[in-house]
Amino acid sequence: MTSKDYEIARKLKERLSIEMEILDFRVFGSRARDGDQFSDMDVFLEISTINREIKEKILDIAWEVGFDNFMVISPLIFTAEEMENSPLKSSPIVKNIMEEGIKI
Repeated sequence: MTSKDYEIARKLKERLSIEMEILDFRVFGSRARDGDQFSDMDVFLEISTINREIKEKILDIAWEVGFDNFMVISPLIFTAEEMENSPLKSSPIVKNIMEEGIKI
């Protein structure tokens, strides 16, 4: 991941933290792995609760931060409940994110 990517990820986390409690925030995928400047930025978010309003707020903020930085940001959103008490915690994508994702 490039220093500019870190800066963008920190800015996104900061903006989201104003609106909600972020339990975990990681950048994963090709931009995290290879620093691929032509890839979107895949972001894993774990938050305490979610509803339609919160999801729309996350997507709006991700779009704004991405637009300001000429980048597409793709959030993958899970609640703490989903991470602790559902089959998601055993899914290959979540395992990969936990092992290879870059925590911000």
